[in-house]
Amino acid sequence: MIVDQIKNAELYACISERINKALNYIKRTDFLKMEPGKYEIDDDNIFAIVNNYETKDPAECNFETHKKYIDVQYVAKGVELMGYAPLDNQEVIAPYSEENDITFYKGEKSFTKVDEGMFAIFFPNDVHTPGAKKDNPQSVRKVVVKVKVD
Repeated sequence: MIVDQIKNAELYACISERINKALNYIKRTDFLKMEPGKYEIDDDNIFAIVNNYETKDPAECNFETHKKYIDVQYVAKGVELMGYAPLDNQEVIAPYSEENDITFYKGEKSFTKVDEGMFAIFFPNDVHTPGAKKDNPQSVRKVVVKVKVD
C-alpha cells in the first residue's frame, strides 16, 4: 500500500509504466467536471471509474482484494478513511468473483485518513477497505483507476 498526495506522483513512476500512466491521468484530469462512470485509458489495461457516494461507518466496510488489477484510488473531493492490512489470515466472507475481480474478507483494520488530493495504491496482496467515514458521513467523489497486473 502506498498513500501520498498526487503532487508527489513522480516519486512512484518507477514502479511500473502502467502505474505511472494512471498517476499522470489523475494529475491532468479535472474529475469534478466529469460524469460518474467508466473511462478507458488504455483498453482493459488501465481504466478509471468515477464515483460519488456517502462515506459510512468503518464497521460496515468490508475488506477486499483484487487479483487482476491494482487499485489506484484518488479522492477528488471530500475525505475518507481507507483501511489496510497485509493479506494474511483474514476470514473470507465472499469468495473470489472472477467477473468482478474481488474477494471480500473480515478482519482487523488499520485506517488511514485520505484527504482531497491524495491517492492510495493497493496491490493484490493489500487487503483494503474504502469508503469509511472519518467523523460524520460525507459526500465523496473518488476515482479508482484500475491498473492491470503486469
